[in-house]
Amino acid sequence: MKNLIVILSAITIISFPAFSQSETDTIRHWKSGGSSAFTFSQVSLTNWSAGGENSVSGTFLFNTFMNYKKGKIAWENTLDIGYGLTKQGSENMIKTEDRLQLVSKYGYQASQYWYYTALADFKTQLGTGYKDPPENSILTSKFLAPAYLLLSLGMDYKPSENFSLYLSPLTSKWTIVNDEELSQQGAFGVDPGKKIRTEFGASIKSILKKENIIENVDFMTRLDLFSNYTNNPLNIDVEWETKFDFRVNSFLSANLGTTLLYDDDIKYISDEGVERGARIQFKQLFGFGINFKF
Repeated sequence: MKNLIVILSAITIISFPAFSQSETDTIRHWKSGGSSAFTFSQVSLTNWSAGGENSVSGTFLFNTFMNYKKGKIAWENTLDIGYGLTKQGSENMIKTEDRLQLVSKYGYQASQYWYYTALADFKTQLGTGYKDPPENSILTSKFLAPAYLLLSLGMDYKPSENFSLYLSPLTSKWTIVNDEELSQQGAFGVDPGKKIRTEFGASIKSILKKENIIENVDFMTRLDLFSNYTNNPLNIDVEWETKFDFRVNSFLSANLGTTLLYDDDIKYISDEGVERGARIQFKQLFGFGINFKF
């Protein structure tokens, strides 16, 4: 029940501009779309003399947007979901991809390319994560542990639909660890025993995307930066995502993506259980499978 309350509260905050829209708005002011992709691989071995194990893996990716533009008002909303699992032989399932991110950006045009803007960004993961798969005995994350809610005011520079640069000197960031075990450990920068950490600082969010950067290849890169005014402001949190979508035909595609993270509050724990301090995190994902755009 608590999880549901947190989700509904976040969605309510993110959706606040909707209540300012006139009932006379029509569908012609909205633009929406998205894509979903599913990649799957499977190996089955029977009396195979060269050795090996049966394996199965799958990854689901989904993203959608719904944008409103009328006069000087621009309201952009995006939802990204990704989840992947792999299993070898009789071992436990291993999580290979897990994210949920909802972003809403409401702007009022100040000049040709600049907008006064309010932004809300909520992100978490869907499943439970472990440090020692496939044994799965050392818990590292769960749904809403962590979750991040960022609310900010600033200016958005949008010279085209393919690029935006959002600058905010007024940003509040909440880190949520809604799990007793992780909370007691002080995971993700919260004080031990606490479930929420609040920071105040400045943020930058930049997005560049291009369809058919070469034939049948779409490109997107997103860079998010955050600096805490009161605690090591030069230790900037970084999230940098890059993605290529390769279209084979209307239903088959390949996806190549990378994500680089650095958060000074997330300490690296060695296999021996020793805390080593913050480190750069890197993830690379490649898949080939069914894709559907709408």
